Amino acid sequence: MKAQPFVRGVNFGEGLRWHDGRFWYSDFFQHRVSSVGADGHPRVELEIEDRPSGLGWLPDGQLLVVAMTSQRVLRRAPGGRAVLHADLHGTAKFHANDMIVDAHGNAFIGCFGFDIDAFIAEHGIPALLAEPGPPKAPIMRVTPGGRVSIASADHRFPNGMAIVGNTLIAAETIMPGFTAFDLSADGILSNRRPWAVLPKDPLAIAPDGICADSEGTIWAANAIAHEAVRIAPGGNILDRVETSQPAFSCALGGADGRQLLIATAPGSNAGDVSKVAHGMLEIAQVSVPAPI
Repeated sequence: MKAQPFVRGVNFGEGLRWHDGRFWYSDFFQHRVSSVGADGHPRVELEIEDRPSGLGWLPDGQLLVVAMTSQRVLRRAPGGRAVLHADLHGTAKFHANDMIVDAHGNAFIGCFGFDIDAFIAEHGIPALLAEPGPPKAPIMRVTPGGRVSIASADHRFPNGMAIVGNTLIAAETIMPGFTAFDLSADGILSNRRPWAVLPKDPLAIAPDGICADSEGTIWAANAIAHEAVRIAPGGNILDRVETSQPAFSCALGGADGRQLLIATAPGSNAGDVSKVAHGMLEIAQVSVPAPI
């Protein structure tokens, strides 16, 4: 399968979600959250003075947005103003990043753990996979009332997350692979275990943003290749969608739940992609729909 251009003029898209009949996405360097319908015309939903990343919604419909560099979760209050929902200082390690919000309003947020651009410049990409490797990072939990705690410690660049039934699955970009947890109704993660381990020699897949389909498999944007891949528990690759650039986030949606939207960009180095809007959202029709 090959994805087609859908929205152009994006610097770096992230946090893709399907919500209320539209795809939603963040753009790090345009400092805005937008949504787009079937016509492909974006609508600005929120602008912040930071890099927005992960997106989610509280049960009452209020939008939550991760503000990366200030290490906060913001909430779009009635009237459209961004207000503080939670302060992640002292818990996040380096930039806060992707997020998923469960049906009860508990938000789970990953973080970089270290300055990845500076690390690669100094040590090279192979050093990311070495032992002991760069610093590990937590997955954080924010309650609906804004209380912050560490949900699970010591992950290797915890990134995109998906919820399948009562299981939360987190991508670890430089493990590389996926970790699963039992997710309780009160937002507690337990029974940490591998969901899929991907080869690191050679490194072929670095999972970034992810989404689940109705069969419980995971679509993962591959940050080091021009593709999104569909992965079964254990790590078998079931399908691939070719993209025009490296892929950094993905979401299933559309009227039948079979549209896979993928955020792509020429690369992930902030100094490069912040200067030009060569990123885009690309779209493909897949066979297995999003969960109902």
